[in-house]
Amino acid sequence: MKNSNLSWPNTRITELLKTTLPIIQAPMAGGATTPELIATVSNKGGLGSLAAGYMMPDDIRLTIRKIKTLTNKPFSVNLFIPEKHHADDNQMDQAKNAVQLSCPELNFSIPSIKPPYTPPFEDQMNIILEEKIPILSFTFGILSDDWIEILRKKGIKLIGTATSLAEAKCLDESGIDAIVAQGSEAGGHRGTFIGNAENALMNLSSLISALVNGVNIPIIAAGGIVDAKGIIGALTLGASAVQMGTAFLCCPESGIHPLYKKLLLSLSHDNTTLTRAFSGKLARGIKNKFITRMESYKNNILDYPIQNALTNTMRKEAIKQNNTDFMSMWAGQSAYLCKELFAEKLIEQLDNDTIMLLKQSS
Repeated sequence: MKNSNLSWPNTRITELLKTTLPIIQAPMAGGATTPELIATVSNKGGLGSLAAGYMMPDDIRLTIRKIKTLTNKPFSVNLFIPEKHHADDNQMDQAKNAVQLSCPELNFSIPSIKPPYTPPFEDQMNIILEEKIPILSFTFGILSDDWIEILRKKGIKLIGTATSLAEAKCLDESGIDAIVAQGSEAGGHRGTFIGNAENALMNLSSLISALVNGVNIPIIAAGGIVDAKGIIGALTLGASAVQMGTAFLCCPESGIHPLYKKLLLSLSHDNTTLTRAFSGKLARGIKNKFITRMESYKNNILDYPIQNALTNTMRKEAIKQNNTDFMSMWAGQSAYLCKELFAEKLIEQLDNDTIMLLKQSS
């Protein structure tokens, strides 16, 4: 565990982002990252992150202003880079039928959908500028040169997401400040934007090593990190910080459904799988009936974000009916190690345990 490059808590990332701990609460879209969770993490010295990819611009503004009433510390906002997508009428009908056949217990009719399937990206970005957000993270691609120039002139720090060395090199060359290395263990959507996501499933240790040796900007490790051992492992390999998502899902401040939390806390082993069923994009979550049934219709799954829009009402209905069989319950491979702790206590425990383990190894 001895490593001359391992410094706790001061790293290149704490210096860059003006935090006191190299712990970033991962942006988890869909409501998990509440203002209370984000602010608490930032107040305790980490970096809270608002997952705003699915949010309309006005909602992003309101949420940012709410966070600012709860903390005067830095926090980040995360957005999704727009992607090309297409589905003809026949594909839409087949996909809708597949979803309908896969959730009979809800006794619910899947409605038809029309574009646009995502919030307006340019308007979302303008909110970042107007609200003077200090840090913007993004995934599913690279910001345009024009946006990078605008944001850098405003002093906004930029963090991209890579699942391979090729992606990391592209991000580095674009002129951003740091890269999240998303290992295959990570919960939620894969950030892959070069090639197929199925071919970009390096485990975190291998990915950190590749990126640390392949690019010059700081690397943030993400995927399966829930405790001090995971933190030290990532920093020992050369990461400058860790990004933790699943570890925060069972905090009382998290916005996920109570039954989703209960399921996470009941796990005794890894019960996650990779699926495109809910959104059309490869993502890791807890296996349930919908994922299993949609295996029979995998050829009818639409491109992201069309599939995501198609299953949206089903997922909302599942929440109303308290039925986890049809919720998207994203989680990393270490979800079975989750604890039910207030975010403040979780950060304190991670900090204290990391210090203790480092002392034991010195």
